[in-house]
Amino acid sequence: PLRSRLEELTGLAVFGDLDAKVLALAEGWLGAAQGHPDFCVITVSTAIAGGIVVDGDLLEGESGYAGHVGHLIVEPAGRRCRCGAQGCLDAEASGQAIEAITGRPPSEPTYEIMQRTGHLVGRAAAMVCNVFDLTLVVVGGTVASGFGATFFHAAQVTLDENARPAYSRGARITPSRLGETGPIIGAGALAWRGVRRASRRNRVQPPNAR
Repeated sequence: PLRSRLEELTGLAVFGDLDAKVLALAEGWLGAAQGHPDFCVITVSTAIAGGIVVDGDLLEGESGYAGHVGHLIVEPAGRRCRCGAQGCLDAEASGQAIEAITGRPPSEPTYEIMQRTGHLVGRAAAMVCNVFDLTLVVVGGTVASGFGATFFHAAQVTLDENARPAYSRGARITPSRLGETGPIIGAGALAWRGVRRASRRNRVQPPNAR
């Protein structure tokens, strides 16, 4: 409804998507995944989300939520998630979850919390790599960037331990290269993709179309 209303008001095509998926477009265009046709982006911030690119195309899914890694189960006996499941990554490692578990904001983490968060994200990253045959995971978001090297080392160790099939072995986790500019660059990438798709649709018409 918002998109159609904006199009009506402006007379222009309007495109929108989830922030983590838009970041995936940005990282593939100008960021840490540049030149890689297959990769995953995970954002670890107030909440956790993600986007997956395969053969250069951002996966959409039936409802547009493909790549939402926040609902991968990383602690089967863990906290109840808002979705109703138990032990989702979002319920265990997001900024909101960290504050609920520790009583401290994620801006004031202990070493143990940074390690635990990294391990959980690495576990989820391994699941994605094993399922989608990926070897690159780009991680961004305020929590991940704030936790820094401790987080990324723990995530990589756990990824190495769990990405064991020959095709995903050697997968690596790397920080987002775009930082705070990622969403803005992603918005541009999203618009460019939308315009190109619209152009292709307009060119491809049935044989009897006029």
